[in-house]
Amino acid sequence: MKTSDLLGAYEAPEAPETPETPEAPGTPESPESPEMSDFSDVFGSPETSEQSRSKVRAIRILGNRHMSSKEMEKRLISKGDAEDTARETVQWLENIGAVDDKEFAAAIVSHYSEKGYGLARIKDEMYRRGIPRDMWDDALTSLEDKDTDEAVQRFLEKKLKGSCDKDDLRRATDALCRRGFSYEEARTAVNRYLESVENTEDC
Repeated sequence: MKTSDLLGAYEAPEAPETPETPEAPGTPESPESPEMSDFSDVFGSPETSEQSRSKVRAIRILGNRHMSSKEMEKRLISKGDAEDTARETVQWLENIGAVDDKEFAAAIVSHYSEKGYGLARIKDEMYRRGIPRDMWDDALTSLEDKDTDEAVQRFLEKKLKGSCDKDDLRRATDALCRRGFSYEEARTAVNRYLESVENTEDC
């Protein structure tokens, strides 16, 4: 599963930024049909109509986006599945490799780090998506090999537009903190930005 197929506060009144949700291409979730024959080859052995409907529903949901097992279970229950039925369907999805929390966690880390988000925000996103905590460390090891400076630099250049005004720099620092960076990391990034624009007309 490719990352491209996948893939969440400090100063008022500026509201915290909400990163976009990475989605996989596919057809939008369509109205459910009582006809199950088209999926007989997928399901194999005969099942209750309730379980079959749940599997059809899950396939359609995954056609629109990828998600964690916890997200899928909640979505199925919200669509009317009984809790036991939803859990069984999620287990089936895991068995056939359609839902893989470990792979999804790695994709979340890759996606948001490339977008210029920091460690704390990436952890928040994995928590929000229901990724089990025992999978976090393995997923986060990839950050050790990533250079996020370029993405952060692009963010600052877009936000500051060459400005060296103290208020603008303070707001940019706060924005980086909201994106999951520590204050020291944010200050280091802003100082690096200042070095890149020094001797310009605005500075």
